[in-house]
Amino acid sequence: MAARSIAVTREQVIEALRDVMDPELHKSIVELNMVKDVEIRGGAVKVDALLTISGCPLRETITNSIRDKVKALPGVDTVDVQLGVMTQEQRQALVGQLRPGPQKQSPLLSPTSRTRILTIASGKGGVGKSTVTTNLAVALARRGRTVGIVDADVYGFSIPKMLGVNGKPTIIDQMIIPLERWGVRVMSIGFMVDENEAVMWRGPMLHKAITTFLSEVYWGDLDDLLIDLPPGTGDVSLTIAQTLPRAEMLIVTTPQETATGVAYRAGRMAEKVNTPVVGVVENMSYYLPAPGAEPVYIFGRGGGERLAGMVQAPLLGQIPLDPAIREAGDRGQPVTAVSPDSASAQVFYGIADALLRK
Repeated sequence: MAARSIAVTREQVIEALRDVMDPELHKSIVELNMVKDVEIRGGAVKVDALLTISGCPLRETITNSIRDKVKALPGVDTVDVQLGVMTQEQRQALVGQLRPGPQKQSPLLSPTSRTRILTIASGKGGVGKSTVTTNLAVALARRGRTVGIVDADVYGFSIPKMLGVNGKPTIIDQMIIPLERWGVRVMSIGFMVDENEAVMWRGPMLHKAITTFLSEVYWGDLDDLLIDLPPGTGDVSLTIAQTLPRAEMLIVTTPQETATGVAYRAGRMAEKVNTPVVGVVENMSYYLPAPGAEPVYIFGRGGGERLAGMVQAPLLGQIPLDPAIREAGDRGQPVTAVSPDSASAQVFYGIADALLRK
């Protein structure tokens, strides 16, 4: 019987494991010191890895990723993956590695952060801020950006349902790991309470919730963070303006004069807190009763253009009143994700491209 001509080494196994990413932290398990030991006996390889917490919801994903990467190495016949759990000291070291510095502050709050912060505002409810936020986030992610969403509409949270994401965030020593769907990292009060539960909080509680989302959530290296604001210009909007002074604002309106008048107040607030308005999006602009038919302007016409002139920002897009957008959102499957070539989805992609050019 011929001797085995290829023998895998420990160094080769470790190098292969550098390509295994923690699915929540988006960093190599080798870089995160999650590989405890590697044993090799002929063609049999055993990998001992450490999970951050015992109830890690993605343990099977990590196991399969380790097995697949190591099994692909020449000379490997079998792979045995054993998962343990980090000690308290190891978790603290991990948090310190992800958030260096004595205060372990979120890099998002640093003045040198490269993350673009974009608040989605309107001044009033029912104009489609969350629809714009979810579809714009997916469009940016499909353009190769690393994107996150903060659902700051604490009373009327809808982002989890519209993205089709549910569950409880992993917490590592008071560092919260956001959930992810469609390539978008998400944090919402909806992950903390039942879907039909009424949130009845006064200002201080709202302030605490929003600052927690911004300072205690590990967002990683984001290119863009979209913040879905609640209606109005109250506590939440002021908290974000104070916490993230370099944020920009995108104003969403519908065409009718009443909506644009209220949306203008959001623009006035942005002016008073020195938040630049990067553009206006007009939602429910028109309805096409049939392919090739003349558009029907159910809610009037020209409101987005008027508002853009009032806040001195460009009109970035006019989104049609399309049942497919609503149906996709109700299913938790944004139209930009499941029907990216549709006319409605292309409007969102056009808005994303316009923002990337700015």
